[in-house]
Amino acid sequence: MNRISFRPRLGSLAGAALIAAAFSLAPRAWAGNFTVTVVDKEGKPVQDAVVVLTPTGTAQPKTPLAMQVTINQEKMRFIPAVSVVGVGAKARFVNNDPWEHHVRASAAGAAQFSAAPGEGFELRLDGKAEGKPARTADASFDKAGAVLLGCHLHASMRGNVFVSESPWAMVTNADGVAAFEGVPDGATKYRVWQADQIIDLPPTQVTLTAAPAKATMQLSVVPRRRRV
Repeated sequence: MNRISFRPRLGSLAGAALIAAAFSLAPRAWAGNFTVTVVDKEGKPVQDAVVVLTPTGTAQPKTPLAMQVTINQEKMRFIPAVSVVGVGAKARFVNNDPWEHHVRASAAGAAQFSAAPGEGFELRLDGKAEGKPARTADASFDKAGAVLLGCHLHASMRGNVFVSESPWAMVTNADGVAAFEGVPDGATKYRVWQADQIIDLPPTQVTLTAAPAKATMQLSVVPRRRRV
C-alpha cells in the first residue's frame, strides 16, 4: 500500500518563518496537574470526599466519569462507600449477604430538606443462597447531586452516589488527595462534598497554568468512622 506523507521543506529561512508564524497564531492549549487535599476539622486527611472542578476551558479529562457502576452489599456495607458517576449513569446493586437488604436512595446533605416528594427510589434484594448467584437490581441516576443510600432493615448501612454534571470529579484516596491531570489553564472553580458535611462548602476559584498546583480544603466536621 502506498503511503503519502506531507512534510514541509525547512531548507529556507522563509519556510521556517512561515511555520513559526503559524505556531504563534495557534491558540494555547496548556494543561497542568491540580491536586486537592481534603482534611477534617482536626487537620486529618479525609477519604471518600468528592472533589469537583469546573474549568473555564472545554478540555475533557483523560478518564471520563463512570456511566455504569456496580455497588455491592456485603457484610452490612455498601461497597464502594462512595461512587462518582455522570448524569444518566446506571447502577447495579448486588446483595452478597445471606440475608435480605433494601436499597433506599434519597437526596443527601442539605438537599434532603428540599427534595420533591417521590424523588429517589427503593429496591428490595433477597439474600444470596449458598451456591446460587447473588440477587441484583438496577437503577439510574438522572439528576445531578449527592444521593444517600440506606437499608430499611439495617439502619447502620450507609453509602453515597455523587452524580456530577462536571466531568472533572473524583473521590479522595486514603491520604485525602484527589489528583487531576491535564486540567485546562485559566480560571477554575473547585468544590468539595463530603457525606457528613451537611452544609455544603462554598466553591473556591483558582487560576491554573501549565505548572502543577495544589490546594487544601478543610471541613468543619470530623467524619464518622467507616465500618470495616
